[in-house]
Amino acid sequence: MQLFTERLLLRDITIDDKQAIFDYRSDAEANKFQSWIPETLENVESFIERNNKEFNQPESWYQILITDKETKAVIGDIGIHFFGDENLQVELGITLNKFFYGKGYASEALKSVIDFLFNDLNKHRIMASIDPDNGDSMKLMERIGLRKEGHFKKSLFWNDKWVDDVIFAVLKEEWIKK
Repeated sequence: MQLFTERLLLRDITIDDKQAIFDYRSDAEANKFQSWIPETLENVESFIERNNKEFNQPESWYQILITDKETKAVIGDIGIHFFGDENLQVELGITLNKFFYGKGYASEALKSVIDFLFNDLNKHRIMASIDPDNGDSMKLMERIGLRKEGHFKKSLFWNDKWVDDVIFAVLKEEWIKK
């Protein structure tokens, strides 16, 4: 899997990426809204090995790396969850290295993935699940064209407690009209 944007190359993760992934994913404060924070390089190796080997498989997560097209620097990653028996819906999650915040990389990467999912794979709906305390991610979803569909009270059991979940989504026909 490879997608190119003006500044980015979105590509498959390899074992050679383990140190770069560990460097930004292990920062507990920067990733406080993420469900996975590795404690060792071995955790990252296991994560890479568990990554689905085939793209667009129903009921699977597929992780891709966000890199700078010219420098090859690792900027972050995007999780792509293909769900539903019909395999026409997708959930996205994104993690960026904090040194790349505020430069438009998240918007550029997500828009490219969404375009690909709708235009090349003919997906019906794309959504994201956001912690309501993560204002930056909620602004990002609105900025790229997803709408807030709902705020679910204490609907997610995470880190040994019940937390709220805000769902953002966009339909193919809405995305195409923009």
